[in-house]
Amino acid sequence: MADSDTPRLPGLLPDAIHHAVKPGTALLRLETTRERGGILDGAWWPRSRDIGAELPGLITALTEHVGPITRVGLDASAWEELPTRLIIEDRVVRIDSFPVGDDTVLITRGENDHFALLVVPPDATPDAARAAMARAVRADNVTRAEQILIDTGSTPRT
Repeated sequence: MADSDTPRLPGLLPDAIHHAVKPGTALLRLETTRERGGILDGAWWPRSRDIGAELPGLITALTEHVGPITRVGLDASAWEELPTRLIIEDRVVRIDSFPVGDDTVLITRGENDHFALLVVPPDATPDAARAAMARAVRADNVTRAEQILIDTGSTPRT
């Protein structure tokens, strides 16, 4: 599919890395083939750690782009009050807690089609977030999410 054929959806910036990236943006490189070359399939920059407020927008954008999302796996310690499920646009999305770290979210489409997204901390600067997201979506990326955040200065401020 050529870039000109790629659907342009609100919140999805598959080739707009150099434009302003705002919190809440889902920047995706989702390959629906079995041969994914990189470790990560995309990146997400939520506005807060409130999963009930943040996840619906991501799921809606993903659903429009790749079809229904059935599960989301994330680290409970990284989010405020993690529910076991959310109803998003009349569909139940199950929320699983995994010790994947606060830098990753796992998305399941159907039964066995999994995507791993880098999670940029909500308080990251725009430049650091843009750099982290750009690196995460490179097709040849073999760097883990945690290291990308460290390398780009996107780690949470203390």
